[in-house]
Amino acid sequence: MLKHNLQLLTWIAFGFRVIFLLAIPNLSQDFYRFIWDGRLILENINPYLHPVEYYIKSGISPIAQAQELYNGMGVLNGSHYSNYTPVNQLLFALAAILGGKTIIGSVMAMRIFIIAADFGTLYFGKKLLEGLKIPVYNIFFYILNPFIIIELTGNLHFEGVMIFFLVWSLHLLFQEKWKLAALVLALSISVKLIPLIFLPLYFQWFTKHKKWSYWNGIKKLMLFYFIVFAVVLSSFITFYFSGFTNIYLDTVGLWFQRFEFNASLYYLAREIGYAISGYNKITAIGKGIIGIVFIAVLAMAFLRKSKTIPQLITTMLLALSFYYFTATTMHPWYISSLLLLSVYTNYKFPLIWSFTVILSYLAYNNTNNSENFWVLVLEYAIVYGVFIWEVFIKKTTKKVA
Repeated sequence: MLKHNLQLLTWIAFGFRVIFLLAIPNLSQDFYRFIWDGRLILENINPYLHPVEYYIKSGISPIAQAQELYNGMGVLNGSHYSNYTPVNQLLFALAAILGGKTIIGSVMAMRIFIIAADFGTLYFGKKLLEGLKIPVYNIFFYILNPFIIIELTGNLHFEGVMIFFLVWSLHLLFQEKWKLAALVLALSISVKLIPLIFLPLYFQWFTKHKKWSYWNGIKKLMLFYFIVFAVVLSSFITFYFSGFTNIYLDTVGLWFQRFEFNASLYYLAREIGYAISGYNKITAIGKGIIGIVFIAVLAMAFLRKSKTIPQLITTMLLALSFYYFTATTMHPWYISSLLLLSVYTNYKFPLIWSFTVILSYLAYNNTNNSENFWVLVLEYAIVYGVFIWEVFIKKTTKKVA
């Protein structure tokens, strides 16, 4: 059967990615900002120091094709400070070196990084599946998924690099090389901040480990956290300047208090807010979401079994799903993390979501990116239906959680 011919599936996955090698992304403008930040670093300019429009409105062209890049990324992106993490910035700078003075050159370089990360995910993903005695072909639900190929390879979203480090870290943890796992997890966080949500979930793996006592596990967990935070914070040192912390935290906070797209439960809360106050209470709701997600993740960390790697991954999947269900902004490429985690579980709702999320692309068909209520209802009715069936109703005969 084809699903057991892993070599052929690998070549097919590589072939689909190569198709995009010379293509300019047409469903995302973010790559223009990636190029901007990378070129700033090469000019020894801190990319976090000013928003792009600061240079444009001042008549300053600190890099080649400054106006073209600003026009490409759009006013919204150009008016905000950079929120991309240090390892991401390093990759942008490398792309600027390899790509020279051309946009297509930088695009090709970034695409090669993302393709390489996908095959790193394939390698370590297969190793982990083999170790857990889960069918190895499961990894191709991620690697060969059209959504993953389009959003990561095609549209240049660096979630693929984050996921590579995450699955590598989980593989190291399975091998009980937990210090190295902490280091690699820190690299994942330094690409995208999303894995921060998983940190409380490691509690049971350390404290209920069969090879050491509870208090010994606590000591190891504290060292694990120390390594993670030390590496992440160290990665920011090169870019640090007076006021950096406030600027960066405020920029990240915009995703909770200003931006909204393809949300589900948040839109319900927003309508309730409109009915009560007559205006959009996104700031208050966004802060409330942070608190609710924090409490929910802590509850999962202490109450849900996560003693084994499959249990830990399942808890990660459910925790991240809860966050995405409540988020104010749910860009399609965010689902890639859920899809990767799902290949180690019995849950298929992320796979279903990777197809229904394509409906959100319809918002790109109009100039103001307005969303259709009924399209959102269709997308989330299917996702929530499968989620509720799998998590609360379906009686599985083979559980990993």
